[in-house]
Parts: sequence; C-alpha cells; structure tokens
Amino acid sequence: MEHADVETSSAGYAQRFSGPAGRYLLQVQENALIRTLRDCPPGRALDVGGGHGQLVDPLRCLGWSVTVLGSSEECGRNLRVLHGKQHCEFVCSDILRLPYPDASFELVTSVRLLSHVEDWERFLGELCRVSARWVIVDYPSTSGINALTPLLFKVKKRLEGNTRTYRSFSATQLDRVLSSHGYRTGAVSKQFVLPMALHRACGSAAPLRLAESASRAIGLTAAAGSPVMLRAERVT
Repeated sequence: MEHADVETSSAGYAQRFSGPAGRYLLQVQENALIRTLRDCPPGRALDVGGGHGQLVDPLRCLGWSVTVLGSSEECGRNLRVLHGKQHCEFVCSDILRLPYPDASFELVTSVRLLSHVEDWERFLGELCRVSARWVIVDYPSTSGINALTPLLFKVKKRLEGNTRTYRSFSATQLDRVLSSHGYRTGAVSKQFVLPMALHRACGSAAPLRLAESASRAIGLTAAAGSPVMLRAERVT
C-alpha cells in the first residue's frame, strides 16, 4: 500500500506552513486553486491524500461538499485533531485503489502528493477514474528555476530540514497520461518564480513577495513558475 500521504498530514509537515511564510505560501496555493476552479459549478469533491487539510476550507467556501481520503487512520486523526477540519468526511483507503465506482465525484483533487508517489501514473489514473468531470493536481515543474532541483536539493534540505526527495514533471509527461484516461489539460496556474524554500528561510520577507507580485504582473510566473496547479477535464 502507498503511504506517501501520511507524511503530508503530519505535524512536522504542517510546521513547514506555519508563521508568516507558511501563511503566504498557503494563500498563494489557495488563490491558484480558486483560479483553476473559476468556471466549475460546485458539487462533490474528493481530496485524495488531503489529510493536511489545506484544501478543505477553500473548497467549502466555493460551495463544494468535501470528502478527504487518506491511506491511514493517522491521516484522519491529523485532519481532525492537528488541523482542526471537522466539516468534511474522511475515508481511509489505499490511494492506489480508491473505493469508489467510476465517475463518483464531479471533482477529484490532490495537492502536494503526486511528486512523492512511486507509481505516479497509476495514481493519476485512479484520480481520473473516479472523477466525472475534473481532476486537479499540483506538481513541481521541470522548467524554470525548478530545473535546478538536482543541484539545489542539498541547499533546500539544509534550509528546511525535513524536506523529502521528489519528482518533477513536464507538461508533456502529464498530458500523455491524462490523455490515456480520456482527459485533457484545462486551466493551469503557476505559483512561484522564486523557490519556496527561499520564502521559508527568509520568513516571507516583503522584498520576496514584491518580486513574486512583479513576476506575476509581467507574465514571468505564467511562463516559468512552479509548482504548477493543473485542472484536467474529462473529454470521453
């Protein structure tokens, strides 16, 4: 059974999103989610590996009924007790064998997880299978400054301490798998030009936030930003 989501629901992981820097990073992620869902009427949403609770409130504010699925009861405890998310359902299941018939939810989401799942193609296929309309995932891009990941990983680990190795993706890689399951890429929202580790290390200093705002305004983030939040749409 795949348990990559247990770590993302943990207290140690939550610590990476505490303080001013963490709140800023989560706000940018929330804004990206809102943009990718802008033209999607709300319905039933399944958040796979969402024991960190990061999407529950934004989705509910947009009118979605939210079910969070985790691979361990520990994820459920963390969701309720550590992250305080009560207004959603929790289901425990293998994230590679989702316990639902095809097309059970209008929307299936999974953030901060795809790059840590060993059999990521199978995982993405399961998200597509149980969705009737849309799938949203986020991923580190192989383009832009994130292309330097192999060179900068040791620095990132020194700054963050508990960071894990992760896989980056190209849009072409994901398009291929999505297409094989009857989906195409729809809305895309790129989040940062500067490394997230730098924002954490500097406490989300005002000059860094200003640089990010300027990058969005001139289109640099749209061209080379990472991570990427992607909405896939069912076409068959």
